[in-house]
Amino acid sequence: MAGMEERRTRRCGGPPWARGGPPGSRWHGPPWWNHRGEEEEGGGNPRWPWRSTLLLTVFVMAGSSFAAEAQPAREQLDALARALLLTGSVLLLWRRRYPAAVLCGTAASALVYFSAGYPYGPVFLTVALACFSAVLAGHRRLAWAVLGTLWTVRLLVGHWLYRWLPPKGDPASSWGEELVVAAWIVAILALCELARVRREQWDRDRAERRHAVSRRADEERLRIARELHDVLAHSISVINVQAGVGLALLDSDPQQARTALTTIKAASKEALGEVRQVLDTLRTPGDAPRAPAPGLDRLPELVEQAAGAGLTVAVENRDGHGKLSPGADLAAFRIVQEALTNVVRHSGSRHARVRVDRAGGALRLRIDDDGPATGVEAGGSGNGLAGMRERAAALGGTIEAGPREGGGFRVFAVLPLKKSRIPEEDR
Repeated sequence: MAGMEERRTRRCGGPPWARGGPPGSRWHGPPWWNHRGEEEEGGGNPRWPWRSTLLLTVFVMAGSSFAAEAQPAREQLDALARALLLTGSVLLLWRRRYPAAVLCGTAASALVYFSAGYPYGPVFLTVALACFSAVLAGHRRLAWAVLGTLWTVRLLVGHWLYRWLPPKGDPASSWGEELVVAAWIVAILALCELARVRREQWDRDRAERRHAVSRRADEERLRIARELHDVLAHSISVINVQAGVGLALLDSDPQQARTALTTIKAASKEALGEVRQVLDTLRTPGDAPRAPAPGLDRLPELVEQAAGAGLTVAVENRDGHGKLSPGADLAAFRIVQEALTNVVRHSGSRHARVRVDRAGGALRLRIDDDGPATGVEAGGSGNGLAGMRERAAALGGTIEAGPREGGGFRVFAVLPLKKSRIPEEDR
């Protein structure tokens, strides 16, 4: 049931299908590049990405050494060059905590590196990864500005400042080479934007699924509250009336007092059974209920219970005892039960009439009493009419309740049966 599912959700950080995609799909869980899930589920700061940082550091250092051998005209790697490479790589350890600062730091180390005339190589991978983390963290303008600055400085160095910067005798860069670099920068930014859009979509889907789980849990709580209210309000009202009768007749008419106590025992036993059934479904979600849900076939029991509370009920059933879906049958029973309970508790009349019929593909229930209202506080919660309206609305029906002409009170319910009625061949 939704209540148990909600408790598992709070304990485990969300249902499995709410952590990225539907079960069994390739997107089950958050995207591999999304560290926000680690932060939320861990309840603190994101984990240190030391494995990926270590691998990238080894690759940058080794790749730069091979690039130096392939570019003898450039400045060879010295202590400053290796320090710049190491600094840009190690800074990536903080890319999830301080993405903007890491982006600026890696860009600065790369800028000093190629301005000093060292060999071109994988040093720009550190900037690309830092840019990726910054965009995912929401620093889009900063990422575009940093990469744009890098390309601008490269243009200045390659076409103007190269005369005064090492290595000596280095010619100006070709414009074809600049276009290739620009294409790589655009590709990096496009990849970052695609990842950002994917992550935002994942966040929205996750929030929607969590909202759906919460909504189902709320609906289940309301359903259980309605069931318990209807069961307890009816039975306790009967018990209350009979207890008053028993106390009044205890000395003058012991036999009538015994009858009242017998009615109390029967009503309390039935209430305990129905409450136990509701609680069993909470303890063992998914199991079939041990007893069938009540329906209109139990109207005679309601009449008998009402008689025990001193209320005479006349039933006019024009439905022909046709079968209904479990939901419609239960709703109709509970509406009649609650209406009779209100008569016992709030009306001075000792007579009520129940009429059940079908018309226009709908089940119609009408419960009347002759009144007048007692005006005495009955100790109820005031949720009876609201519960009836919720039951009817769940089936697309309506409830009208109020004083009727000539005195008394009327409850009139219309429950559509087009989608809930059981076909003739299934009866």
